[in-house]
Order: sequence, then C-alpha cells, then structure tokens
Amino acid sequence: MMNTLLKTQKNLERLGYTIKVFDDKAQATDYLASKLKGKRIGLGGSVSIGEMGLYERLQESNTVLWHLRLSAGDDVMQVRKAASQAEVYITSVNGVSKAGEIVNIDNTGNRVAAATFGCEKVYFIIGKNKIAPTLAAAIDRARNVAAPLNAQRLGLKTPCALRGDQCYDCDSPQRICRNLSVFWRKPTGCEYEVLLVNETLGY
Repeated sequence: MMNTLLKTQKNLERLGYTIKVFDDKAQATDYLASKLKGKRIGLGGSVSIGEMGLYERLQESNTVLWHLRLSAGDDVMQVRKAASQAEVYITSVNGVSKAGEIVNIDNTGNRVAAATFGCEKVYFIIGKNKIAPTLAAAIDRARNVAAPLNAQRLGLKTPCALRGDQCYDCDSPQRICRNLSVFWRKPTGCEYEVLLVNETLGY
C-alpha cells in the first residue's frame, strides 16, 4: 500500500498540491495541532476528523467551527456558513485517484463550497482506504461505499442506507448525494495541503 501512497503523493505534487505523508492518524493530528495556532478553523462533516480527535486538539489553541459539535442554541446552517468563511478549512475526501483527482459528494454543499473557494488555506485529509486506481473508481467509491455508510450513520431511510450495499440513484427526500465535486488539479486562489495517512480513516 505504501507504493500506492507514494505514487499518489507524486501525482498530487505534480498537480500543484503541497503533500505530507504520515504513518498514522496520531502523527497527522500532532502535525496539524503544531501548525495551527490562533486561527479560526472550519471543519467539514467528516468521520475521519472525528476518528482523529482533531476538533478537541485544535480547540486548545484555535477557534474551531464544526456543525457536528454544536453548543446550545447554535443553528447548524449558520455554523456551516461560518466554517466555510474561516481562515482555514479542513476536510476529508470520499475518494482520490492515483492520478491525483480528488472527489467529494455532498448534500448541502457546504463542504465542497468551502474547499473550493473562500478560505486562505484548505487541508485535505486522505486515509489510504480512499485511494482508487482511476477517477471513475474514485467516483464509484464515493457513491457506492462512502455515501451508503454515511446515510446509515445519519439514520436515514434511503435505499442505500437500508440495504447498505450501493447507490440506487434514488428520489428519496433524504438523499445525501446531491453535489459532486472533482478537483482535476489544485485550484488557484488559496493554498492547499494534502495529508496522506497510511492508515484506514473514515469511509
């Protein structure tokens, strides 16, 4: 798997991203905690971020906005909007091809919007399980692996959540696959850094 990770690293660097490779999530968490101090940070909806304990670590030295950790009286949409306008935005991805194309599927669009434009710096966290051989395979992974698991996690009644096996391109009002984002290469306008983690993280 490390060979795949290193090939992906080289291709992401070729596409303009700054890359850091870590053996595990603890190293990646320590790195971000050491780099980010006194910042206003937005976090995307991400199982990987939760598994890393990143919210708790970053809160020690920063103002962190995350709609998965709300205080009493907080409005979830307002927190999402504020997070998308922070200095720094951190999110995971649903898939990445070995060639370096980054794929995310969203419901409200807050995560893909914040990662695309508005923040000074964006960090993508990518566990080894997110790497796919091709762009088509990365999109397939986002639709047929990540989306059903996320729908189950959220307790939804979509066909993919109930059956847990694949995307059914459903018309359910609870459908979470509404917005597909593909980064063919690093966008201009802000700084991007990709953290590749040689460990399974999230969905």
